[in-house]
Amino acid sequence: MTQPYSLMIHGGAGALEDLKYEASADDFKQSIVKILEAGRARLEEGDRALNVVEHCVNLLENDPFYNAGKGSVLNENGQVEMDAALMNGSDLKAGAVTCVKNIKNPISLARQVLEQGDHVMLAGEGAGKFAKLYKVEICPDDYFITPGRIKQLKEAQAAGRIVLDHEKIKQKLGTVGAVARDIHGNLAAATSTGGLVNKRWGRVGDTPVVGAGVFADDETCAVSATGYGEQFLRTVLSKTVSDYVYFKGMNATEAAKAGIEYLVAKVNGEGGVIVIDNAGKCAAAQSTSGLIHGWIELGGESICKLG
Repeated sequence: MTQPYSLMIHGGAGALEDLKYEASADDFKQSIVKILEAGRARLEEGDRALNVVEHCVNLLENDPFYNAGKGSVLNENGQVEMDAALMNGSDLKAGAVTCVKNIKNPISLARQVLEQGDHVMLAGEGAGKFAKLYKVEICPDDYFITPGRIKQLKEAQAAGRIVLDHEKIKQKLGTVGAVARDIHGNLAAATSTGGLVNKRWGRVGDTPVVGAGVFADDETCAVSATGYGEQFLRTVLSKTVSDYVYFKGMNATEAAKAGIEYLVAKVNGEGGVIVIDNAGKCAAAQSTSGLIHGWIELGGESICKLG
């Protein structure tokens, strides 16, 4: 017996009044809806939630508007260093990569880690060797680096700051992600990022850490987070949202709101989450003024919201 599908994606949180590094608000809306419709086509055909979230994040990584894959922010050495993870709700299998370079689609490398099964997370040089073994697509440095990101790094360095990509200095708490529930009732979540502007070489945020930046369990919900990674690590936020569903019986809306309230109360955290619960209901919550996200709830229309 099939069930209605649901899908959510996000392109980062932060203050969106000035998107000078990426694109206009209309550009973002068109991008989000296009990616949602690509995901819809797969879900309607009966594709698995895990495949769909990987595919949607591939499209987000390939779009230079977002801080993931092509268009990732630059670290203190002017390099792109990326993290990604995904999780399958039916069996809690997960795959993650961190501190990877020159990988066109880090989320697909994370998927290979999940499928290979011996480990959950691979880092740096080891992840690079694994990528070559599994013939994951590699791109040169100039594929990833955009003029806007170079300018952004220079501004951050001049200010002596590590920044989050659109908020005060026009930082966006930049991560991309997707969560889905397929027609079989299975949940999955995926998250990918270039991290913080001017971050220290080797820094690892919440994105590749299961329970912090990503979580999925068919008994509860699927969660993808975006924000200041250190704060999400310290609060294990994605698992916290899931626990609100599991232990308190909350739905997606209640759990997302409770999770962000917990983030703020404990560490004055900045960011947001997208959530689909085991009934297919969609929700988002954030402590920032903006969150680029969109959703298809129970097979309905595609909706995009930047606030």
